[in-house]
Amino acid sequence: MLQAQPSRTAQRVALRRAAHQMVDDPLVFHDPLAVAIAGESESPPSAQEIYSRSLRAFIAVRSRYAEDQLARTAERGVRQYVVLGAGLDTFAYRNPFQSLGLRVFEVDHPATQQWKRVRLDEAYIPIPKDVTFAAVDFERESLEEGLLRTCFNKQQPAFFSWLGVTPYLSRSAFDATIHFIASLPSASGVVFDYAVERSLLSPQQQLALDALSARVARAGEPFQLFFDPAQLHSDLARWGFAWIEDLGCDAINTRYFAGRADGLAVTGGGHLLGCEVK
Repeated sequence: MLQAQPSRTAQRVALRRAAHQMVDDPLVFHDPLAVAIAGESESPPSAQEIYSRSLRAFIAVRSRYAEDQLARTAERGVRQYVVLGAGLDTFAYRNPFQSLGLRVFEVDHPATQQWKRVRLDEAYIPIPKDVTFAAVDFERESLEEGLLRTCFNKQQPAFFSWLGVTPYLSRSAFDATIHFIASLPSASGVVFDYAVERSLLSPQQQLALDALSARVARAGEPFQLFFDPAQLHSDLARWGFAWIEDLGCDAINTRYFAGRADGLAVTGGGHLLGCEVK
């Protein structure tokens, strides 16, 4: 992303989350704060254009999947939730596990984080006491360095959501972050989405990837990192993760979009992956 400027992709993601609340029925992901925090500086993307609908569906469902997995870990006693590349994510301001003592850590680039705090103020959304901001530039410092400047407890398990981030990272930045998560106590876990190597995609998925890649590159935030799912699973298992669940397009649609009358579904090649530390 451009230095000293908030992420433009974070703005567009927020607009698509807001659009999902306004144009899709039933909702896959209910976020009562999405419209307020997105603001009115730009019009939401077209509700009907095929790639826009698919991308909106993917953005909505990845948040739903992350919060589904968070609920599972919170029931098992995890009390630290780290939102990596938080952008305009609103979980911390509607936290259903607040009474259980779940503390939320929002990690993001300093410029994006400052912009978010302005947006929260403009939208009259208060910041709860159990929210901690950690400003981290992933390409210049480690997640561990950023988190340990806060009240984050490395001796306790934590759950991480890492949405809309990994395609923009170098492989070394990805490895440093995933290794830190793997170093945490058992029951820690992470959900992230990732881009599949182009050669492994269908022709339709390649077209969708090429169009999205061109848009983010024009915004100054090009994609850098792509994975072979089989190799990624092998790496995660070798690094100490168990219960590796990887949802591609078909699995996402079966779980979250089956039986819809409006035809909303994921058609691109993005994957959702959840895993836990042994």
